[in-house]
Amino acid sequence: MTNTLKFGTLDASYQAAGQLEGIIKLVDAFYDYMERLPEAAEIRAMHREDLSDSRKKLSYFLSGWLGGPKLYKEHFGGISIPQVHSHLKVGAEQRNAWMLCMKHALKDQDYSDDFKKYMFEQLSVPAERIRQVCSHAQDSE
Repeated sequence: MTNTLKFGTLDASYQAAGQLEGIIKLVDAFYDYMERLPEAAEIRAMHREDLSDSRKKLSYFLSGWLGGPKLYKEHFGGISIPQVHSHLKVGAEQRNAWMLCMKHALKDQDYSDDFKKYMFEQLSVPAERIRQVCSHAQDSE
C-alpha cells in the first residue's frame, strides 16, 4: 500500500502539479495555446494585449485551488470565478475553446495521466459554471 494522498485531498493536487513552478508552466502553456489556436481567438480577444497579469492571476488562483498556498487571496483578495467573468459573453463555444487550450496545455505537462484527467475534469466544473453565470447575466439584460 502506498502512502500517497488522493488528488483533491490536502495538498496532493498541488504537489502533483509540481507546486507553483509546475502550475506556472501549465498556465504559460495554456495562454500560449490561447494565443495560437484559431478556435481560441474569441476568448483571447477578451483579455488585455499583455497577458502577464492574467498568467499571474491564474497561477495564483490554481495554487490555492489545488491545495497549495492561497496566493490569489494573499495578493488580490477573495474571488468568485463565475462573477468575475459575468460581464463577458461566454457560451458553450467559448467554454469549449478555454477547455481546448487547457487540454493541450495539460498534455504538454510532465504530469501523470491520472492527474491530467483529474485536472481536466475538475477544471470543467468552473468553466461550465462561468458559462452558466454569463448566459444568465446576458439573458437578464
